[in-house]
Amino acid sequence: MSQRITALLEKHHHSKDELVELLSVQSDQEIALILDKALQKKASAVGRKVYLRGLIELSNICSKNCYYCGIRAGNKNVERYTLSDEEVLSCADFAWKQGFGSLVIQTGEQSGQAFADHIERLLNKIHEQTNSELTITLSCGEQPEEVYRRWKQAGADRYLLRIETTNKELYYKIHPNDKNHAWENRIESLENLRKTGFQVGTGVMIGLPGQTLEDLADDLIFFRSLDIDMVGMGPYIEHAETPLFANVHELWPAPERFRKGLLMIALLRLNMSLINIAASTALETLDPLGRQKGILAGANVVMPNLTPVSNRKNYQLYNNKPNLDKDASLSTVTLNQVISSIGETICFNQPGDSKHFLKRVADNQENFSAK
Repeated sequence: MSQRITALLEKHHHSKDELVELLSVQSDQEIALILDKALQKKASAVGRKVYLRGLIELSNICSKNCYYCGIRAGNKNVERYTLSDEEVLSCADFAWKQGFGSLVIQTGEQSGQAFADHIERLLNKIHEQTNSELTITLSCGEQPEEVYRRWKQAGADRYLLRIETTNKELYYKIHPNDKNHAWENRIESLENLRKTGFQVGTGVMIGLPGQTLEDLADDLIFFRSLDIDMVGMGPYIEHAETPLFANVHELWPAPERFRKGLLMIALLRLNMSLINIAASTALETLDPLGRQKGILAGANVVMPNLTPVSNRKNYQLYNNKPNLDKDASLSTVTLNQVISSIGETICFNQPGDSKHFLKRVADNQENFSAK
């Protein structure tokens, strides 16, 4: 069997059946073959480098009722908050002075003029305060195309909008089937983000109740078909105050979800060598060394949480989220030590743009010049 796996790993693109076969491996030896090959691919394509994205969880107010999420609108046991502009600017200042190079501003899904204005104001203030030396990623849900354009013009460069699963039937097992949670709207938003010039990111949960290896293979093919620039994905972890918690008996065991999470990162790196891939916090929830193992499986982005400690407990999308009480300055020092210990280098004061995105832009310019 190892010979078959070795042969498959020589390919640059895999079919659905081949992805399922690779996701099916169980022996430690075969898993190691896949992870080692992905690390080699990462080293040759984007380098043994890690980029920092300082995460600011701006607000846990959300209009949606996704069945898996701890900050869903229907959860009445969450204390809702929105950080003040001063708190956000303080986080941005910390990231800037620590040489992060990049920020992520994440919120629950909100909409409307006031929300659009709020994000635009923060973008302008952050760039003014930091001499536009921080690259900013937004993760603020589905918005009208004109709002995406406003935010892009105000200085956001990247946008993360996770699809969570590309299986439409499964999508409606983890979301209400209504206009506020339409699968088609998610796809349209991803397409609009591309049209407006963002580096576009998405992602899925791995090990959802009822999810199959075929579903996960389709997810990887989806990333390729949409020509995605960056991916944030990780194991599904349940939250006790959500409807999906009733299906906890259907879950793969946590170690299996973790292994599949690493395999998904590795197979994505092998099939889309130049994209940015985050080592998710969910990996660290299931394994104390999850972040390091994710990086060694092919990830090249980590997102230290800069949200004020007093607010972090109220932004728990799933149970047992790590680092809720860690001061950002202390975790940054240890992070550098951890990354160095596994043979990687943190790229300070660099934006860490997706090489996949930069190549597409260069190719488009070359094609335009040739006409």
